[in-house]
Amino acid sequence: MMNYQKELEKRLAEFEEKGAVPTLLLHCCCAPCSSYVLEYLTNHFHITAFFYNPNISEKAEYDKRAAELKRLISEQPHRYPVKFLEGAYEPERFYDTAKGLEDVPEGGERCFRCYRLRLAEAADEAAKGGFDYFTTTLSISPLKNAQKLNEIGAEEAERVGVPYLYSDFKKKEGYKRSIVLSQTYGLYRQNYCGCVFSKRNAESTEKSTKK
Repeated sequence: MMNYQKELEKRLAEFEEKGAVPTLLLHCCCAPCSSYVLEYLTNHFHITAFFYNPNISEKAEYDKRAAELKRLISEQPHRYPVKFLEGAYEPERFYDTAKGLEDVPEGGERCFRCYRLRLAEAADEAAKGGFDYFTTTLSISPLKNAQKLNEIGAEEAERVGVPYLYSDFKKKEGYKRSIVLSQTYGLYRQNYCGCVFSKRNAESTEKSTKK
């Protein structure tokens, strides 16, 4: 299996050697996960943070997460300016994607289809905007399958003709750093990934721990 962090470091070193600062469409799931990724990658890219998350339920939660990401971008120092781009809120697309998989445990096929939904949209946006690369913050979570994310990213890259930036942002203490940065900026940290199914799972886990 590819070491995605080493692959990323190799690519960044190549940019440094060439003195290049490419453009990157960074799919962002939320402000806490984005905090470290932005801190890390802004030294190497002109970044557009793309908030496309039709899985998030409900609309108020979606709006809250989008607003927190915009606030983070405005308050966090970056070597190169970071732009914010919001996609459409299309929960019906997520429910169509998840149909028949409602009872599949977290981390299974339903989640993989959700990865695909969001990465495909990011790939399309990267191609439309003429970006040099695209990637996602999702791999920073210990609960997300980095191998699957990178496999899907590579497939979508081939489809649209924009390279996918291989990554596993939880490595090199990335996840721990995101927790520190979340505390520093007072970021809202949700206790579930975003969809109704992950929320149900989180509530069930919380109840069982209180027994």
